[in-house]
Amino acid sequence: MVLNMRRHFLTLLLAVTACCVMAQPARNKAVIGFYNVENLFDTIDDPLKNDEQFLPDNNDYRWNTERYQTKLRNLSLVISEIAKLDGGLVVLGVSEIENEQVLLDLVATEPLAPYHLSVCHHESPDRRGVDVAFLYDASRFKILSTRAFPTIVPNNPDFITRDQWLMTGVLDGVDTLDIVVNHWPSKSGGEQRSLPGRMAAGQLGRSIADSVLNSRPNAKFIYMGDLNDNPTSKCIMQEMGTKTKPEKLTSTDLYNPMWKLFRDGLGSYAYRDSWEMLDNVIISGGLVNAAPGTYKFRSAHIFRKDFLFTKSGSYMDYPYRSFAGGNYQGGYSDHLPVYIVLIKN
Repeated sequence: MVLNMRRHFLTLLLAVTACCVMAQPARNKAVIGFYNVENLFDTIDDPLKNDEQFLPDNNDYRWNTERYQTKLRNLSLVISEIAKLDGGLVVLGVSEIENEQVLLDLVATEPLAPYHLSVCHHESPDRRGVDVAFLYDASRFKILSTRAFPTIVPNNPDFITRDQWLMTGVLDGVDTLDIVVNHWPSKSGGEQRSLPGRMAAGQLGRSIADSVLNSRPNAKFIYMGDLNDNPTSKCIMQEMGTKTKPEKLTSTDLYNPMWKLFRDGLGSYAYRDSWEMLDNVIISGGLVNAAPGTYKFRSAHIFRKDFLFTKSGSYMDYPYRSFAGGNYQGGYSDHLPVYIVLIKN
């Protein structure tokens, strides 16, 4: 009798296990993206950061708990929609966040809680006090290491901007990915005056790429962020050496799939009634020409849901942002998210 019970239990266990295995979704796609979330600040004064505009007693933005919660809810709706894309959101680089806590508040919101996103944050020396970071699905992406790279402008020792943040990890137990998130210096003060900062950022980006690609043949390298420049700029094409066509890429080449979207008139940021592609996802030849049985680049996209656009007024058809002309709008961000889809051969 005991033997029969054991056999019955073993049969039941095998049946349940088989059902669970059959129920597991096929892991053959992955979404990796970037989103400039436009000044995600909390309401707490940090004496080490320039956060005065985002305090309750400031007369400019009148930032308070209600507006902070609205910002979190809006961003969580956007990111949760990206997470529903075919393949599922694995890694999302973000910029213009004040600290780690605002991201912990973000992933804990009701729309994002079911996705159990983790946070990989680095405190940058930026004068405005904004950082870059990653949100990632820890059930699919296992971090191996992280490293920060400061941007140094020759002959300008006082120059300070966001660090470039490298995260290396394993996707679905199959592929090692090296992913850099960054936010290049803006064009504040004019394009030519601000050019040295972006040139230095591009040179640093190429240096990081070379260190990765030369150390591991066919490394799968992803460089993403708000570069404050279009894919056709010399900071991107010359300093980073990006290619515009995927054909005949070597393992150490960098390919910018956002170039084609920009050429076709699309963009992630609207300025003076024209679209600019400031948000880029640049990838290595090893990700384009991946070996069978591993992940490779499939396509690049701008996340352009209708609810992300202003419906009326002087900013109609622009991204529906939090602030416009110094006035509170209650929207999402002044940038649209961008992402790439990876597929397993």
